[in-house]
Amino acid sequence: MANCNFLNKAIEHVKKAAEEDKNQNYREAFRLYNLSLEYFLTALKYEKNEKRKQTIRMKTAEYMERAQEIKKLLDSGQDTKDSSGGGGTASRKKGDENNDDSKEGENQKLKAGLQGTMVVEKPNVHWDDVAGLHAAKDALREAVIMPIRFPHLFQENRKPWKGILFYGPPGTGKSYLAKAVATEANTTFFSVSSADLVSKWLGESEKQVRMLFELGRENRPAIIFIDEIDALCSSRGEGESESAKRIKTEFLVQMNGVGNSMDGVLVLAATNMPWSLDPAIRRRFEKRIYIPLPLEGARQAMFKIHLGKTKHTLVNEDFRELGKLSEGYSGSDISTAVREALMEPVRMVQDATHYKRILAEDRADPSKMKEYWTPCSPGDPNGLPMTWMDVPEDELMEPIVSKIHFKRSMRVTRPSVCEGDIDQHAKWTREFGQEG
Repeated sequence: MANCNFLNKAIEHVKKAAEEDKNQNYREAFRLYNLSLEYFLTALKYEKNEKRKQTIRMKTAEYMERAQEIKKLLDSGQDTKDSSGGGGTASRKKGDENNDDSKEGENQKLKAGLQGTMVVEKPNVHWDDVAGLHAAKDALREAVIMPIRFPHLFQENRKPWKGILFYGPPGTGKSYLAKAVATEANTTFFSVSSADLVSKWLGESEKQVRMLFELGRENRPAIIFIDEIDALCSSRGEGESESAKRIKTEFLVQMNGVGNSMDGVLVLAATNMPWSLDPAIRRRFEKRIYIPLPLEGARQAMFKIHLGKTKHTLVNEDFRELGKLSEGYSGSDISTAVREALMEPVRMVQDATHYKRILAEDRADPSKMKEYWTPCSPGDPNGLPMTWMDVPEDELMEPIVSKIHFKRSMRVTRPSVCEGDIDQHAKWTREFGQEG
């Protein structure tokens, strides 16, 4: 709903901007185009549907170009209906005098914006929290952990990896791995997406890319993590905007390290659609690691990890059964299934028509015992007819999570990845990738 509001606001401002543009009221049109672009970029950040995202990107690029054209008209004094009362020539002279200061201020503004992508607080996700994916973990240790701890191992021709691409179906743990790196590695970690780098100004997006890599070099050892890199570096085509082409060119230049050494900087990227990447960008990632759907053992571990410290009655045999039942599930699907199971006791509380008194460990003081109300069946001899609304808030004890709750959860939580997606990733892996 929020994303829909951003999109509606963007469209509303674009319509007004187009009207002012048509009337040659360029200064007002320029202001309205800028406002619309801010809303478009915010909508893009929260949009989940890939087709809608592509449409928003195309419109954003189109309005960026028009805004830049208007900016050139304003700079040349061609604002024929300047609401501020003219003064185009004087403004231009003043702009020339302060040009250097303006550029410096612009760079500082870009840098300040990108500082927000620096992960200061560790995400508290460790290697042990990531089930399976041994090849991916090994590659990250080779590229990040070992060069910092044992720099003498990486001399002469033995160099750590400079670019690692994680690819695979959605929900398999690519971004989760990046969080583990941010926690485990003693490095500066930048986490960016297309919305962080795409600017409303034509020509400014590539500046943001350049500034991002400069920040990485200034704060080395550093990791630059780019999520959904396909949104920024898809294959170049005839219908592509000049802005998109320049962004890709800047990425290529920066990742090549021409004139600026990339020593101590790792570019880590993730994508669900590796086949859409530009071939030149693909080549910059020396390690291309497939993050597949989890195997049975990894799925068992995921159920335990996502269950965490929640009280439950499951034993190892139950987890093995859940591992088998969840064939074809991604890590994200298992997380959803566990959350669904954890909600079952809440639903039992909400639906119960009878409650009974039980003696249990006091939540406030575990060394003591206390009486609580818990839902029961109408046939329970100790049960009393009442609803959750009749239970005092500090006297409710929900049922403990059990295998039956997970069985119910698995009936309603289905895999989100189809066989066609897996076949497509397997084919790309045979041509360009490496098994994870």
